[in-house]
Amino acid sequence: MFTSNLLKTVSQSLAAALLLGLLLAAPAQAQRKSKKGTLANSDGSLAAAATTPGRPARLQPLFGGLSPAQATQVIGEKQLKAIAASFASTTEASEFFTTKGYEYLRENQPDTAAYRFNVAWLLNPRNAEAYRGLGIVASAQPTPDAAIGLLTKGLELAPTNSLLLSDLGTTYLIRYDQTKKKKDLATGLDLLQRAVAADATNAAGWQQLARGFYYQEKYAEAWDAVHKGQAQSVTSLDFTLISDLLAKLPDPQGTFK
Repeated sequence: MFTSNLLKTVSQSLAAALLLGLLLAAPAQAQRKSKKGTLANSDGSLAAAATTPGRPARLQPLFGGLSPAQATQVIGEKQLKAIAASFASTTEASEFFTTKGYEYLRENQPDTAAYRFNVAWLLNPRNAEAYRGLGIVASAQPTPDAAIGLLTKGLELAPTNSLLLSDLGTTYLIRYDQTKKKKDLATGLDLLQRAVAADATNAAGWQQLARGFYYQEKYAEAWDAVHKGQAQSVTSLDFTLISDLLAKLPDPQGTFK
């Protein structure tokens, strides 16, 4: 499964949440700074630090840091124009390739998914879902910095997107799990609270908010968030978190014992 490599390098329950969020709430189907951790350049390309030596550029998020003009040469200008000509607009074409990228992620084909998201970005650099998809792909890296950079860029384009908010918040929790820096925890909690405020049906967002509250030792609030997520989707439940919570505070609702 696609998550296997990811789970080897970061906290299992947190890392799985990115893919769980993808499965629970996919984007609508198409018809046919630089501060530390922010790896996107001003032109939308990825900073060189995020590249992976030896891997083809087309399989790396945002072509491994190429400018749009350079990335066009990788695809081939004629081929890119032919792709765009098959749709009513480049925006529609970009949405189509984003949708295909998510489909390939679900089918355990992250390289093919990355290429589709890259094409989507090249067709429309303002497609927030292309950044979200590439952020999920990048979460397989040993550290979450590249994923944070990509998801941040997507959120700049769609600041109220609940899924982007919860994915980015979860990724900050992954970094907190590694670094124990309180700033990462605070940022993650803020993003997750914004995510569920934007869409109270975001089940994965509730579960990861519960994890954040657990880290803060706010166990009653963590249980409340667990149950709110459970009410939206039972499959969102993080049983590792539930086990951890039970060791600190019995479930106030008595559902889990």
